[in-house]
Amino acid sequence: DSGDSISERQGWRPVIYRKCTDTLWLLLFCLFWAGLMFISGYAVVAGAAERLVLGYDSFGNICGRKNTPVEGANLSGLDMTNKKYVFFLNSCSLEIQSLKISSLSLCVSSCPQQQLNSLEDLQSFARNNGSFLCIYNLNVSSYTLNPKAAQLCPTLPVPPSKSFPLFNRCVPQSPECYSKYASVLISMVNEMDVFHRILSGILAGRDTVIGLSVLALAFSLILVLAFRFIQTFLVHTLIALVVFGLLFVSGVLWWLHYDYRNDPSTELETEKENVKFLLGYAIFSTIVTVVLLSLIFVLRKRLQFAVQLFRIVGKVIGRIPFLLFQPLWTFLILIVFWVFWVAVLLSLGTAGTAQSTAGGQVEYRALSGIRYMAWYHFVGLVWTSEFILACQQMVIAGAVVTCYFNRNTNNPPPHPVLSSISVLFCYHLGTAVKGSFLITILRIPRIVLLYLCNTLNQEVVMCPLTNHFILLQKNAKHLFNCCFCWVCFQKSCLRCFNQHAYTTTAINGTNFCTSAKDAVCILARNSAKLASISCSGDFLLFLGKVFVVCFTVFGGLMAFNYHRELQTWVVPLLLVGFFAYLMSHNFLSVFEVTADAMLLCFAIDMETNDGTAEKPYFVDQELLTFVSQSNKLTEERKHRNTRPFQDNEDGTELQPM
Repeated sequence: DSGDSISERQGWRPVIYRKCTDTLWLLLFCLFWAGLMFISGYAVVAGAAERLVLGYDSFGNICGRKNTPVEGANLSGLDMTNKKYVFFLNSCSLEIQSLKISSLSLCVSSCPQQQLNSLEDLQSFARNNGSFLCIYNLNVSSYTLNPKAAQLCPTLPVPPSKSFPLFNRCVPQSPECYSKYASVLISMVNEMDVFHRILSGILAGRDTVIGLSVLALAFSLILVLAFRFIQTFLVHTLIALVVFGLLFVSGVLWWLHYDYRNDPSTELETEKENVKFLLGYAIFSTIVTVVLLSLIFVLRKRLQFAVQLFRIVGKVIGRIPFLLFQPLWTFLILIVFWVFWVAVLLSLGTAGTAQSTAGGQVEYRALSGIRYMAWYHFVGLVWTSEFILACQQMVIAGAVVTCYFNRNTNNPPPHPVLSSISVLFCYHLGTAVKGSFLITILRIPRIVLLYLCNTLNQEVVMCPLTNHFILLQKNAKHLFNCCFCWVCFQKSCLRCFNQHAYTTTAINGTNFCTSAKDAVCILARNSAKLASISCSGDFLLFLGKVFVVCFTVFGGLMAFNYHRELQTWVVPLLLVGFFAYLMSHNFLSVFEVTADAMLLCFAIDMETNDGTAEKPYFVDQELLTFVSQSNKLTEERKHRNTRPFQDNEDGTELQPM
């Protein structure tokens, strides 16, 4: 038997003498990060993230700081320390020409709060507030005397405007000017490629996204403590909260869609986009609610076994309390990496050379190859994030394996978490790299498919990788949706597959492929015993993640609803949901990985030992009793379901007279 040969050859025990696994993959990852470092250095040298965040005028001056002069532009290199806001001279008639706003822009110290109807009003506003709304080289005393003042000053009347603190722009407040202003900004976003849309989404909701991420972190920590000291009443409470959250979020989404659609003041392009996105979110949330409520009803009795499973998992974590701190360190590492990644992305998005035009203005020309660097940088985000999560999984699995295969329960192994970390960094980083790369391969097509689905409202779209135009057929959207679902399903299966491979590597010290093959073999022979237990536990953890996402997204809906004018819902709300799910998955993965590693160790223990004095079991008696009771219940249900068919066959069989 192949399984017996594997067991005899390897012994299925945590080996003492190990060797490095998948070293070529670790070398490949190091070379990949060398490329990321090159892009980061290039972005810092060639980029100017301050220009995107703070804003700049038509002469190359960044508002709110001192500037260096640009050759050929006489009004460049000015000190704008006290002038922090961007003001457009023709804010009521903005036009887009080659992805640039045609109106001149200046850096001003304050925005006009009241309408200015004449040059005298402009002169009085400049003298009273110290904010000069005309071209820099025009003296205040010349506002009413210079014959060219009409061309050098803003178009009259100047509408009242308000400083928008997020982008430091003076936004006109009159309805007709505001509608034009907002539509121009949105049209600029629609004409940008996916790279710049991601940038605008990150910047548009940065404060709200950060606050909601902290809220998701708090919910995740509460759930970690709840699962650590889980009881039956707590599970019922969690299910009730999830049901309430699903119904409440779906109801709020439908209510907001109804409110937006029937609001007579909904005339701006941003508000029309919000209506479409809210309808999509409401439909998706309703479908998810119906599916999850059906699953909760079907699996309601199985959740009692999930309670017992996590009670045992809680005892295992109680023996290794430092496992609860592992997600915190992982989260901090991810935050540091994401901040670094966003900073490089902002710098890369502003990489360009300043060139003066014939009129003394300054234009920034994008450098060649920026698009390919951005995609390379994006792959680095996915691969590195998955690598960090894979390292966490291997550390937890290694600590659980060390404690499980320990004969002396009165003398547990010292510092199992530190020991697992040292084994990972000394021997098995290459295995984590390979497993995370497989997840990345499935994530990238999913993101490309998502981008194509969002652009299917056009007949012709540009491919984000090759810049070639693609003609889309009417049925292409359905095809992309099917491919998207298939890729998501494959990614979920592969993630579970990787976890068992990491646990096997922690036991035997083998490379990724060998570990994956051995894990599949032993799980296939024990699937009848462990499948139902693992599924019920995973489903309960998934409900915990849904709880975090639901209440965080609800907070996002309430927060973004107060900023209907300049923010579309799609990017900020997707970012909130993504971060909430990622945080909850990061913290709850302690219980998921511990349970999976414990059940895999149990399957190995049952195959390699027989409970005799020569080969005693490693398993704890409580876990053995729990698995036996679960299997007994499963067999009874199978027998109950098949009995009516057997009775029917006996009743119709011809009996001899």
